[in-house]
Amino acid sequence: MSMFCYQCQEAAKGTGCTVKGVCGKTGDVANLQDLLLFVIKGISFYNRQAVKKGLEDPEVDKFVINGLFTTVTNTNFDRNAFIDLIGKGLEIRNKLREKVESTGSGDSDAVRLHDSATWEPSSIDEYDEKAKSTGVLSTENEDIRSLRELITYGLKGMAAYTEHAMNLGQNDTSIHKFVQETLVALTNDDLNAEELTNLVLETGSYGVKAMSLLDKANTSAYGNPELTRVNIGVRNNPGILISGHDLKDMEELLKQTEGTGVDVYTHSEMLPAHYYPAFKKYSHFAGNYGHSWWKQKEEFETFNGPILFTTNCIVPPPKNATYKDKVYTTGAAGFDGFPHIPPRKEGGEKDFSGIIEHAKKCKPPVEIENGEIVGGFAHAQVFALADKVVEAVKSGAIRKFFVMAGCDGRMKSREYYTEFADKLPEDTVVLTAGCAKYRYNKLPLGDIGGIPRVLDAGQCNDSYSLAVIAMKLKEVFELNDINELPIAYNIAWYEQKAVIVLLALLSLGVKNIHLGPTLPAFLSPNVANVLVEKFGIGGIANVEDDIKMFLS
Repeated sequence: MSMFCYQCQEAAKGTGCTVKGVCGKTGDVANLQDLLLFVIKGISFYNRQAVKKGLEDPEVDKFVINGLFTTVTNTNFDRNAFIDLIGKGLEIRNKLREKVESTGSGDSDAVRLHDSATWEPSSIDEYDEKAKSTGVLSTENEDIRSLRELITYGLKGMAAYTEHAMNLGQNDTSIHKFVQETLVALTNDDLNAEELTNLVLETGSYGVKAMSLLDKANTSAYGNPELTRVNIGVRNNPGILISGHDLKDMEELLKQTEGTGVDVYTHSEMLPAHYYPAFKKYSHFAGNYGHSWWKQKEEFETFNGPILFTTNCIVPPPKNATYKDKVYTTGAAGFDGFPHIPPRKEGGEKDFSGIIEHAKKCKPPVEIENGEIVGGFAHAQVFALADKVVEAVKSGAIRKFFVMAGCDGRMKSREYYTEFADKLPEDTVVLTAGCAKYRYNKLPLGDIGGIPRVLDAGQCNDSYSLAVIAMKLKEVFELNDINELPIAYNIAWYEQKAVIVLLALLSLGVKNIHLGPTLPAFLSPNVANVLVEKFGIGGIANVEDDIKMFLS
């Protein structure tokens, strides 16, 4: 094997990618991502000691979060970016070690030194060799490995949401403390399966914290999402297509394109930017172009203008792609050959002038569809409709809600979710967030007494809204258990941000969640059985049987 990775739903043969990632990640990049994670564990080891000694450094927290985010599926494919990050990480670790040792020893954490705290390469040439021994399979016990990876992927998803919040000036030191202490715990071979299972649930609890922090950051900066009709056609001006998830980048791009004659369109997970009141003042904020991330090869060709990736999900362009020289990255995203827009300096903005000038020279987008889609049903908007919703439930007009949040993907089996939504009885409502919505958000499913049958809360991180809505309904209906609500969970997953959403729901006591189109390859049979027995986790079968099962 030149690599081993099974962190996403499309893991080769349902077991793991061993030559090249289905996502397009090469073996050397996969290994360097493992090595970066290894180095971050060493940083965390010394930083927790430094913080206890009063030697806090917010830049260390920022590096750990950003480093974890870069390893999320489809985020960064750039070998040189990882070499740079590993080198910087080793510098940070060694400075932390010097600080800690200069203040004297005696800290109980220092008793057990993991290899990540002591490894010292003499040159960059040693990175690749070391990378081969630091990956997933370095944990021999299958069940311990499964639990460690489940926690690790939860931390990666949590890091993504935390970085977005930090970009908007919101932070929570308890999240950093938990992330770093957990990374250190994952190096402890003395932790047994029961202790790691408890840590899985604690990871979910901090996932709720991270999503709540981001919700606060987004709504404080841009207002509460509101019911919005988004244009899916095009205009006659050249445009920039912005993808990913980072709303701070969205804001700065809109500011800098104002008055330039360049329109801005959202793609995939950036669609919910249209729901925020603060962005509606920009007349050149034209609409949403295309579908979810995996269709970008075709849609980027017809868009004609440049594309900006603020985060995942990048699909490596084919060799004959005409749009290859039009793609830019920023933040945690990266791809060899794509120009990377540097981070903003303290108190400043990112400089998008290069991509704006590029856009001015391009033709307008080719229209691939027309009409509107409706969204903006985060918790504040749903609470504004609470009386209608409660009355519809009490009267029987709404029999059941189906949470169909999560991710989209390339597999043909994901057509299941389109068919599932289409065949749901007309007295049911879909609650969604994430790019999974593209499987059904353009279906003519109608409404129930003015309540749309698809309520889109926003991006994958906005799954928090769905949890808040469920908890509010539990309160309104005076129920003792959240599982007594008329809500079923049929969630599609793809990558690590969906993992932290799942763990967050489990930590809130939600049971009987069904995951598809396949269960994660990183769940060993024993760990999968624990999740089934303790939480009622299940897979999917076929649409007709599953609808009957959910409605019974």
